[in-house]
Order: sequence, then C-alpha cells, then structure tokens
Amino acid sequence: MTKHVVWTQWEDLKGPEGFEMLNPKNAPLDSEKVNEITFYVPTYMGGRGALLPILEMPNLKHLQLPNAGFDDAIEFLKPGVTLCNARGVHDMSTAELALGLTISSLRGFSHFFKMQQQSFWDHKRMHSLSGKKVGLVGYGSIGKKFAQMVEPFEVELTAFNRSGSEGAKKISELDSHLPEFDVIVLILPANNESVKMFDQRRLSLMKDGALLVNVARGVIIDTEALVKELDEKRIFAALDVTDPEPLPASHALWKCENAFIVPHVGGNSTAFEPRIRKLVKSQLELLAQGKEMENIVATG
Repeated sequence: MTKHVVWTQWEDLKGPEGFEMLNPKNAPLDSEKVNEITFYVPTYMGGRGALLPILEMPNLKHLQLPNAGFDDAIEFLKPGVTLCNARGVHDMSTAELALGLTISSLRGFSHFFKMQQQSFWDHKRMHSLSGKKVGLVGYGSIGKKFAQMVEPFEVELTAFNRSGSEGAKKISELDSHLPEFDVIVLILPANNESVKMFDQRRLSLMKDGALLVNVARGVIIDTEALVKELDEKRIFAALDVTDPEPLPASHALWKCENAFIVPHVGGNSTAFEPRIRKLVKSQLELLAQGKEMENIVATG
C-alpha cells in the first residue's frame, strides 16, 4: 500500500491503514512537516491564505478542495498534482440559501425586520414566489437541487447551461429571455465566459422590478453596473457573494436599499461538515485501493 501523508482541518479524522493523518494541532502549516504532505484539504473558508501553503509542499500529489468552485486554486496546481472539488457537498445548503434569499426578498423580510426594530406594524402586500417566471443560470448539481426545491411553488422555471443539455436552454440564448423573468438565479462557476456576464447591458435587459439572486461568485456580476441599477430602484438583488469580497464597509453596495446581502454563507451551514468529511474519507479509501478519485476537475 502506498503511504500518503494527509493534512485536513480535523484532528479526529481517521484514514486508511498506513496513512499518516495531520492537522493544525500536530502539524501546523508553518512547520517542516508541510514538506511531507501528499494529500491536502485546505481549511474551509480559509480563502487564499489556505492555498498559499501549497507552495511549500514539494511532495503534494492530491489537492482536495472543500468547496465546489475551484477557479482560485488553478494557479497553485503544480505538475503531477490532481485537483478535486467538493461537487455535491454543498448542493443542499447552497440551493436552500438560494431559495431562502429569493423568498426573503420577494416577501420583504428585510423590510419587516427594520420595521420590527422600530416597533412599527407596517402591514403591506408583498410578492409571492408562486406563479413567478424564474430563470436559472447554471444547471449543475446545485442548480438541479434548486430546481427541485422551487418546483412546489408552481413557478415557470427556465434553466440555462453552456450546452443546452438535460432540458436546459443554451446560455447563448439567455439575452432573448431575460426580459421575461421575474427572478433570475445565478448558480454557475466563475470562468472566462462567466466573469461579468451580468454587465450593464444584461442588467438593463432585466424587466423592471425583477430580482437577481447570486449564490455563485461575485465576479459574475459587474458590481458598478449593479449599484447603478439598484440606486435607480429599477431592479432588486439578493447576494450571497460580492465583488470585491469581503465587501468593504465603505462600499456603495451596502447602501443600496434594493439589495439584500449575506456574507458568503451558501455552503457554510451545519450540512457542510458531515458531507465533506464523508467525501474526504471516501477519497482516501479510493487512494488506498489504487482507484481513481472522484470529482477530478484538473491535473497539473
């Protein structure tokens, strides 16, 4: 059996026989032990700081990300290193937040909370999700889970992906449909095609009063263009991600009345840890058996 030196954030994670299990307590990432690591799981929500130690891992063979997005890890991918993402781990949690942001925005939860702080009974009619036309941009595992969750609300859902497969339309057809949607939900990876996909031109195609929900990556929306649309109170936005991120306290987006912002918590719920631990253990078992790992997205 090939021995692997595994580093994760969990002190109690057990590996296959012959695998050495490291963690922040017995092997801090600024110690010499980092030179021996062959399998690395960056600390979840550690940002770029959790990826930088890769530069000090000459024996690294496998990089297992704890999140589905992997664009920020590509620059750290050395020759001979296999990169795996956490596809499936965040499906329930992120889709759940997308649905929650949609309902919260449509039903005016943030407004009613402000009224509660003022002890003011402000009864008014808000929008229902039921009967709305929803555009879902991105139809991977999280997008499909969102589609399942929203189905009981009797919406008219149109999904888009690059290829137009699995019942979705091609993203190249998106512009002609944008003016139809009451709600647009973004659940797609950041890449050369999607960065600033929702620029001033596309935002202007959205119908008046439409809601834009982003649980993908902040860079998919042109923030400056979004602030302009929100300041004019033409559309609404519910954002789990922003560009820049974290959003500076002085940023104009904070002051947009038509925006509902949460601090990138889509995958970070109690649903995360049991699922990522299960995935990591499964990957290590595959390695121990000499089999190919799951969720391989790139190789150095």
